[in-house]
Parts: sequence; structure tokens; C-alpha cells
Amino acid sequence: MLTELSFQNFKSWRDTGAIRLAPITALFGTNSSGKTSILQMLLLLKQTAESSDRSQVLNLGDERSFVDLGTFHDIIFDNDPRASLQARVGWRLPRPLTITVVGSGTAETAMAVGMEFSTSIGLGSSTEAGLGRMTVDEMAYGFGPLQFGMKFDESEAGYLLFEIPEKFPLTRRPGAPSTLPPPVKCYGFPDQIKAHYDVVGFLSDFELEFEKQLDRLFYLGPLREYPKRQYSWGGTRPADMGPRGEGVVDALLASREVGPMLNRRGRKQATVEERVAEWLQQLGLIDSFEVRPITKGGRLFQVWVRRHPGTPEVLITDVGFGVSQILPVLTLCYYAPEGSTLLLEQPEIHLHPSVQAGLADVMIDAIKTRKIQIILESHSEHLLRRLQRRIAEEALDPEQAALYFCSAAGAESTLTPLELDAFGNIENWPKDFFGDEFGKIAAMSQAALRRKKKESE
Repeated sequence: MLTELSFQNFKSWRDTGAIRLAPITALFGTNSSGKTSILQMLLLLKQTAESSDRSQVLNLGDERSFVDLGTFHDIIFDNDPRASLQARVGWRLPRPLTITVVGSGTAETAMAVGMEFSTSIGLGSSTEAGLGRMTVDEMAYGFGPLQFGMKFDESEAGYLLFEIPEKFPLTRRPGAPSTLPPPVKCYGFPDQIKAHYDVVGFLSDFELEFEKQLDRLFYLGPLREYPKRQYSWGGTRPADMGPRGEGVVDALLASREVGPMLNRRGRKQATVEERVAEWLQQLGLIDSFEVRPITKGGRLFQVWVRRHPGTPEVLITDVGFGVSQILPVLTLCYYAPEGSTLLLEQPEIHLHPSVQAGLADVMIDAIKTRKIQIILESHSEHLLRRLQRRIAEEALDPEQAALYFCSAAGAESTLTPLELDAFGNIENWPKDFFGDEFGKIAAMSQAALRRKKKESE
């Protein structure tokens, strides 16, 4: 699970400060306040790790990527090509990791349950229009109190390996150059490091753990596919459902082969499809839900729903748009592997206020029954109020939620952690968080008094 994120000089953020990431992390705020950029930083690292180009420091994306960020000039704060983009990510390991370094006749062993990665990236000498080649100024892995990394040294005109504190015997081989080639992407140690130093295989373990963490990230965007009258499935099991939820029916059908997999506190286990159907009913959207083939053994399927008990079944295209929009959200919560981190943009879009509130209960169930982490950005007051209520009812521990308010002062975004007490109250409610409700009520009351006075006269 991700535990912390911070970055500097990315888009509208000069400095986010340390962002604590909880099982449920929610970002609220006005439009263009920087909420989405926080998710984009994680997606930028993920698509970089998945890129086949090992020399590409950051994969800024294209129309096929999670995010298409343009050029370095486009993503750097204040469009300043002299600035460095810095990022740090911390996470808790699924199981403790132990490393052993042997060299110079000694052996050192260390173990950690959490790690962090940090990097600093700038432009090379050709910076016209921000199109110069990105270079890594420094990158490092934190392993408990230890740190191992590489940084560029101008006097040596190359990269040097470093360790903090200098207690591990990182021994350079006799005759090996003092400098190393650039890092692989923005996070990998070059292959030549094994030829330069004795017994440093544990450094590749760090890279692998970072890639595993990024591989556990799943993203669902705010613009989801329209429902279809029929779907084609070739029998494959998709890794996820795509950023628009376009593979949701594929995921539901593929989950049938896995069978019951959700242990819900002593109740009988359920399949993903059954759990999704239960939530659709519990949220009051429909009474029943089923994906079934048009012809027996065929590849074409239809999604049938029943609005109310006793009413005829209809295709999902013939019910309210909200059903098709929430379907990918529900499915992802129960289809993604246990321990995954879900990045959700406006999961409440096109939903009735009562269903927006119910989404909070879906998320609480997912983090408890499947150890899922959810990081979302939202405009929904109803979702927030339900989270507050569940904290007051002790259904959600305050430490399991990290809530933030994003705002913009000029061109710079700022982040305010919302302070929750044990009763779910926000002790530092920002001004005009969801608009000036009291001001609206007062204005309506004053207008009513004026009209009554005018009518009486």
C-alpha cells in the first residue's frame, strides 16, 4: 500500500509537502485546483515503468497512455526549464524484505517493512521550447534508515553511487571506473553497476519492488464508456478494465472462471459478479443484474437488468445512465487483486446524491474485505458526508481516511489536510468548501421576507 507521496515543480504544484496516503484518500476542491495532477504523478511513474524504452527518463505519454502530458515544458511548474521535477513515493511492502551485502570480508544485513523512492529530473543543455532531453540529477531508494542511490557529479562528468549512512561495504572492483552510466529510466540502476561493484544484486530488488508497487496501481477515469446492446468476449482475462471502463464486461465474465473469491466476514463467499449485483441492488439502482450470452456457447453477450421486482428485464442501455457509469467502479473494487491501489477520478459522476453517498460504503467494504487502497478525487459533498458519518459510527477508523482540500492561489496549488476528530467532524473546514451554503440560505430567507413585506404593503 502506498503510504506517502510528495513532489515539487509539477504542473500547478510548486510543492505538495508530504501527503499521507491512507486506505481511503480523498481529494476535494474546486475545478483546476490541482486534484487530478496528484493522481497524474502516480500515473506518470506507472506508464514510465511500463514503457519499453529504457532510455526514456519519463514517459510523458500519448493518446494511448493513461495520461498525455506533452513536454517537460508543459509539466514543469511555471514553465521554467531551469527547474527540476522532484518526486518521492513511500509504500508498505506486502512482506518484509531482507538484504545482505558481502564485501571486504564483512557482511551486513538489514530488513525493512517499508520503502521509498525519490528522484530529481531536469533538462539537458538543449532546452529550446522545453524539448531538451530529460536527465536524472539524482535518484535513490530508502530502505528503513538506509539510502542507496545515484547522483550526477559535474566534476566527474558522470554518475556516482552513494549510500547513507556509509556502513554497507559497497566495494568498487579494482580497475573499475569511478563513474557509472545514467540510470535506466528514472528509477533503475544501470546494468554496468554489477561490473563496477561487488555484490550489489540487492539494488535490483529495490527496482523490482518499486515496479511491483506501480503494477498494483489501477486507474479509472471520469469519462466512461456508454453502455452497449451487446458485448464481444474472446475468453481472455484482462489485467484491468481500461481508463474508461471499456473492459468491464470482459472482467465480469473472466471473473466467473475464478469463482467465489470474496470472504465477507463469515458470510458465504461470492463471485465478483454477485457482489456487484448486490451493491447495485443495495444502492437502489436496480433489482437484478446479469450478463448472459445471446446464444449458448457464443462470444456475444448482453447485460440484462430488472428495475424493480416484478417488472420485465431490459438491456442496460434502456435504464438510467448512472447504472453503466457506476458499474466499472463497483467491478474494479472487487476485480482488482487484493492489495491493489485504485486511482479514481470523479467516481460519483452521473449519480444521484444518495448513490454518491453509498459509494463511500462500497469503498469501506473494499478496503476491509479485500485490503484495497483507494485514492480518489471528487466534487461530491454526499460522499464526504457519508465518510464522516461512518467514522462517527465507528465503522471507519479516522486513521483509515486521509481527506484533503485543494485550492489555487493564482497559478499555484495548495493542499490542506482536513482534520477529522473521532466523531467524524472536520475541525478545519475550509471557507466555501462546497460553496457558501449558509449564505445561500440567508439570501433565500431575506428574499422571502422582502416578498412577504411587499405583498403585505
